[in-house]
Amino acid sequence: MKTVLHPADSRGVAEHGWLSSRFSFSFSHWYEPARMGFGALRVLNDDTIAPSSGFGMHPHANMEIITIVTKGEVTHEDSMGNRGVVRAGEVQVMTAGTGVVHAEKNESALEPLELFQLWITPREAGLLPRYEQKAFDSGASLLVSPDGRDGSLSVMQDAFIERVSLSVGKAMSHAVRKSGNGLYIFVISGEVRAGETTLGPRDALGIQETDHIQLTAEQESELLIVEVPVVD
Repeated sequence: MKTVLHPADSRGVAEHGWLSSRFSFSFSHWYEPARMGFGALRVLNDDTIAPSSGFGMHPHANMEIITIVTKGEVTHEDSMGNRGVVRAGEVQVMTAGTGVVHAEKNESALEPLELFQLWITPREAGLLPRYEQKAFDSGASLLVSPDGRDGSLSVMQDAFIERVSLSVGKAMSHAVRKSGNGLYIFVISGEVRAGETTLGPRDALGIQETDHIQLTAEQESELLIVEVPVVD
């Protein structure tokens, strides 16, 4: 088994007043050659957007973009004609494909918006742009899959995203769903032992060349588990 540890304080930082971001991988002005992604996972940004602010219309292409809202709500508008609100507990998937322009704004006058945004490289370029969003029950685990299984949203890659809650002392063996994929374990909150490595809030561990990982919660914890194709 091969692992790579990404402590929370090793992430890139952007502070723009209206936007506070932490980058797990090279993004915007922050360039770190050793942090260009984990397999098909190219971006994992941890964003807080101030009230009455946000990103104006901007383009994307050839990327699967997944937005997981954890606090507040984001107003989305795009060149496909979609306009709507994605609230805490909801997930949005957008296939940028041949090209899409969109805006993401916090239209609340009072409440900050907190979200995770992940970019996954699709299995092929030039796909037709598309958009989905869904509210998930608090007990749901699988958010994203290649085929929309178990009520998840679909992405154009052999990738899976799970949001997992563990009570103190709870242990689980998490299996890799597709042979050859790797796992990127990101701790939203709490403290978890992944194999022999202890992870705190916003720490992450990339794992490959194994078919499972043992997870044990040292504190009440919440995780994102991202499974993607990896290439050495």
